[in-house]
Amino acid sequence: MQTRLDGSDRIAVDSSTTLFGVIGDPIRHSKSPIMMNRAFRETGVNGVYAAFHVTADKLGDFWLGVRAMGIRGVNVTIPHKLDVMRHLDFVDEGARRIGAVNTVVNNGGMLTGYNTDGIGYVRSLKEEAMPELKGKRIAVIGAGGAARGILYALLGERPERVSVLNRTESRARELADAMSDRGEVEALAAAGTDADEAIRRADLVVNTTSIGMYPYVADMPIDISLLRPDAVCSDLIYNPLETAWLAGARERGCRTHGGLGMFIYQGAYAFEYWTGLPAPAQAMRETVLQALQVPAAT
Repeated sequence: MQTRLDGSDRIAVDSSTTLFGVIGDPIRHSKSPIMMNRAFRETGVNGVYAAFHVTADKLGDFWLGVRAMGIRGVNVTIPHKLDVMRHLDFVDEGARRIGAVNTVVNNGGMLTGYNTDGIGYVRSLKEEAMPELKGKRIAVIGAGGAARGILYALLGERPERVSVLNRTESRARELADAMSDRGEVEALAAAGTDADEAIRRADLVVNTTSIGMYPYVADMPIDISLLRPDAVCSDLIYNPLETAWLAGARERGCRTHGGLGMFIYQGAYAFEYWTGLPAPAQAMRETVLQALQVPAAT
C-alpha cells in the first residue's frame, strides 16, 4: 500500500514519493504518464510516473536499476513484453501462458510480471459493445504480442470458436496451438477463402494489428464488405479514436468498439496491482481524451 497525501489534489514530490514508470522503444508518444499521474492525484497516492526510453541492449541494466532504486511498478510496452520475462523473479500464470508481460510489481526487490492487456480489453468490450461473449464466433486479425493477450482473455469467456487470421499462417498456427487447451481455435492465412468465410460468419471481429494507426490512418486490416451488418467490430488502436476501418464498419451497420477502453483498463489493473486501491478509471479516461483533444462524454 502506498503513502496517501492529505487534503490536496496535487502531488508534491518529496522524500517519500514512490516512483513508477513505463518503458519502451520508442516511448515518447505514450499517454501512460498523464493517465497514471492523474490516477495518483485522484487517489492521493504519493507517486510519480515517468516514461523511460529503454533500448533492447539496456533492458537488463534497467531492471537492476528498478531493484536498486526501489521503483515500485513498471508498465512494459513494445518491444520488451516478451524479453522482460527473463529479468523477473516470478511471472503470473496468465502472463506466462500469454507469453508477454506488460505490468511489473516490485515487492522489496522481488519482481513479478503480469499481463493486464487481455483482461482490460475484455472488460472494455463487455461494457461498451458486447456484454455476452459465450457461444459467439470470433475472428482475431493478427498473431503478434497484442493478439496473444486478447486471445487468452477471449477464450476465458467460452466463445464457440475463435479464428486467428494472420498474413503468415505459421504464426497463426503457433498461437492457436498454444491456446488450444482453452477452447476451440483455428489458424488461417489472412488472404484466402477460408479467412473470408471466417469473417463473414463472425459475431465479433477484432483487429490486433497496427494497421490504421496514426499516421497511416487510411489503411484497413480487412475488406469491410465481408462484415455482417449485425457484427461487432473492435480495434485495439486508440489513435485515432475511430479508425477508418471502424468508421466503415459503423456505416455498414456494425456496432464498433475502439481501443481507448482497453488502454484505460490495462492501466487501471496495473494501478490496482501496485497500490491496492481501486483505480479512478473515469478520471483516467477523461485525461487521455483531453490529451487526444476530444471532449469527454458527459
